[in-house]
Order: sequence, then structure tokens, then C-alpha cells
Amino acid sequence: MQREIKGETKGRRIALLDELRGFAVFCMVFYHGFYTMAYLLNLPLGEALLRFFMPAEPWFAGLFILIAGISSDLSHSNLVRGAKLFGVALLVTLATAVAAPQELIVFGILHFLSICMIAFGLLQLLRRRAGRERPPFRLWPVALCAVLAAVLWNVPQGFVQIPFLLRAELPRAWYTLWLAPLGLPGQGFSSADYFPLIPWCFVFAAGTVIGRLARAGRFPAWMYPSRVPFFSFLGRHALLIYVVHQPVIYGAGLLLNALLR
Repeated sequence: MQREIKGETKGRRIALLDELRGFAVFCMVFYHGFYTMAYLLNLPLGEALLRFFMPAEPWFAGLFILIAGISSDLSHSNLVRGAKLFGVALLVTLATAVAAPQELIVFGILHFLSICMIAFGLLQLLRRRAGRERPPFRLWPVALCAVLAAVLWNVPQGFVQIPFLLRAELPRAWYTLWLAPLGLPGQGFSSADYFPLIPWCFVFAAGTVIGRLARAGRFPAWMYPSRVPFFSFLGRHALLIYVVHQPVIYGAGLLLNALLR
């Protein structure tokens, strides 16, 4: 029976991944809407909603990144995908620099994902040229990524820690503007959307390992059919929605701010 399930599911689109990605984008849209209400319109309701949802933001962003890692293991063109996404990310930086310099995005989630895709694409290329087979799924790399992400979570804030056990401050000399993408932002660095390689690369890496299960058709059969078409649609068009929603929300906020004056 297990062989039949694998044969039926291998190569099929995993609808649950689309739906989870769509749910993450849905949450991001609302989060940025609350951010605009709080900091552009100075609305108390926006500030309250932003404070309420702020603890959840790393979780739905992490879900989005994890699924991006899974999808990358299913792709044969990560170098191309990463290069195209990096171009989009640069356009986002340029657009925010011109239209809203106070909300400049220097190294946001699109910059981060593009670098991860390119790096993973290079690893895939090296593995193919070396004639090495794709390694099978193992649980321990996922666990290792989770541990590293937890220990290094606060590197951008200047320290590492083993939660509830140990905390160690990092030398401030390590932190410069040029190392901000790595996770070592120097004094004066600012980015309205900031997803440095440390610690988020470990979330992406865990996704690439889980992706080996998807490629082998070893995900449970119930994950393949779509159950929430709305979120599935959002997930299939996640990049377009993510790029478009921010200027739409910001423009609507500016218009509303002008009308309220």
C-alpha cells in the first residue's frame, strides 16, 4: 500500500504547501497593514493591533521561508529563480528609496530568499558535477538547523544564547554596515524589512532537507489535494502578492492620511 501511495503522489503538486504559503502571505499583508496604520496614520487601533500580532510575525515569516526551502529542493533552476528574485528585491529597494526613504528596505525577505536560492543552486550544481547523488532525508539535519537557529537567533541584537541557560555578548567590532546582510548590522543600519542570513538561513536549510521527502513522494497523501482554494491561490501567486501589496497599502495609507487632515 505504501508503494502505491508513493507512486501516486510522487511528482504531484503538494496543495498543502501552497495553502500554508498563502496563509503566511495573508498574515504578512495584514501585518504590514497594521504597521502602516500605526506608523503612517498614527492610529491607536493600528498600534494596538501591531503590538498584538508582533509576536506572531516571526512564525508566519518562518513558515514562508521554510516552504521556500522545501520548494527549492523541488526545483532544478534555483540559480535562475534566485537571480530573478534578486532583481525584484533590488527594484523593491529602489522603489522604497524613491517613494518612501523613511521605509527603505535594504535587506528584506526577498533579498534573503534570493541569496539562499542562489547559494543552494550552486550547491546543487557542484553536487551534480561531482556525480554525487541527492542525499536521502534524515531527521538530524532538521534538528541541527532548529538548534542553530535558536542559539543564534539574537545575533543581530548582539548576543548568542542557549535559552534559559547561557547568554554571551558578541564583540561590537564584528558589527559593520557591510555585514548587515549576514546578521551583524553596524550602528546606523536601518531596514524597514530585515531578514539577515543569521539566523534565518537555518530555517531555509531545514526546508531544503524536508524537501527531499516531497521529491520522493513521501509526504502523507492527505497533503496533496487542495482543501482551502483561497489560500492555495494566494500561495501560487505569493511573490506577486508580496511585491504588490506593500505599495498598495502604503499608497492607500497616504491617501487616507491626506483625507483625514
